[in-house]
Amino acid sequence: MSNLIGDGENRWKVPRTGDMNVEARVYMNRLLKRDHLEEGALDQLRDAATLPGLLDPIVGMPDLHQGYGLPIGGVMALRAEEEDLDRSVVSAGAVGYDINCGVRLLSTDLEAADLDADDLHALLARIVSRIPAGVGKSSARHSLGIDFGDVVTRGARALVGAGYGRREDLDGIEESGEMPGADPDAVTRRARERADQLATIGGGNHFIEIGEIASIYDPDVAHSFGLYPGRLSVMIHTGSRGFGHEICGHYSGLMARAASDYGIRLPNKGLACVPIGSREGRNYLAAMVCAVNYAFANRQLMTHEVRRAFEDFFGREPGLAVVYDVAHNIAKFERHRGARTLVHRKGATRALPPGHPDNPDRYRETGHPAIIPGSMGTSSYVVVGTPDTEETYYSVNHGAGRIMSRGQARKTIDLEEFRRQLGDVVYGGVAPQKVIDEAPGAYKDIDEVVDSLADIGITKKVARLRPLAVIKGS
Repeated sequence: MSNLIGDGENRWKVPRTGDMNVEARVYMNRLLKRDHLEEGALDQLRDAATLPGLLDPIVGMPDLHQGYGLPIGGVMALRAEEEDLDRSVVSAGAVGYDINCGVRLLSTDLEAADLDADDLHALLARIVSRIPAGVGKSSARHSLGIDFGDVVTRGARALVGAGYGRREDLDGIEESGEMPGADPDAVTRRARERADQLATIGGGNHFIEIGEIASIYDPDVAHSFGLYPGRLSVMIHTGSRGFGHEICGHYSGLMARAASDYGIRLPNKGLACVPIGSREGRNYLAAMVCAVNYAFANRQLMTHEVRRAFEDFFGREPGLAVVYDVAHNIAKFERHRGARTLVHRKGATRALPPGHPDNPDRYRETGHPAIIPGSMGTSSYVVVGTPDTEETYYSVNHGAGRIMSRGQARKTIDLEEFRRQLGDVVYGGVAPQKVIDEAPGAYKDIDEVVDSLADIGITKKVARLRPLAVIKGS
């Protein structure tokens, strides 16, 4: 890799060259670096390092791979004190199209060993009947009795208030499920027209997965999270759907046209940006928060439907408590190095260490759970941040990270190989041939990815989840 220098265990440095204002640092072990670090992703980090207002360095996570503008697995923090707002920038493309794509983990009081394959098939069928899967799918619920403005300003809290959840659910959601700063007037009419997808999974790497808590690494912390070996768990992975996609597309185009007015030279269109304090920047952030809250509401309504499906199957609602719900694609005002910053996380998860004041009260002593799903058919992990996570702007990877494009996976993996890779995992949703590009072989080894940070003390592993059944949409 050109200009990539070892900078400590599992740390690699891209020095400042050309127009770069800061260095880039990539976190991954030698095996991942040798086999799966894309030059294109490094080029995107170099491009992002030319933006004004950055803290040094920008960061690439172990699941780093090429995306649009900022690579997926990219993290950057920009100065955002009052005097910085006309100099530092915000970039819609550096947040991404699927705003607040995120993962929610639910625990249960059920023993996984008590369910066989037939049970899992029947349970998936009940969930699929309630939650549509696939690109473009609209909600089966056309009347929630909740105003659009309430959904995008109050997020999951609006759903809980309308009876779609429990008050304690909010204690286990980033931002308590209600990020401040939303303004529905900053949302385009086209985006509003696509806000009919609550309680839908979508396509791509989104899923609902039923799993077993297979390994516990820290019993005290795991038990405080409600995680016990052998218990059944549920993960929900989805985001703001077409609503967030429209917001990103609109503001990316607006920023690309406006950048030169502010004297900003863009390295590429995917990193279109404007000053944080500009009219365009303020409006984007207000619209982005609407999409963040919409995604929290989406996962909340999906949680409600999953609970009803379990209740229908078991004759009771078996716990299904929210362990945590974390956002992946988001920009947030946070304090780093004693200053106010605007942190862009694209395909990365916040992981606050024990004692950090921004932790939810219930996780103040442990640090909140960070949930890292693998691919369908492979393990997922629950980790917590440590004090050393400060060097990554309290960020960790959000998943395994692709090693094949979707087109390449469809050309390389046939249906027989897909089923072999899935093994005993029960599959539901759209026809399997429509999700071949989501086969485990299209992704990095989740164990190597997670250990890249755990081995150097940036994270601490808490639990490993083994998939039993999964729902996907094309």
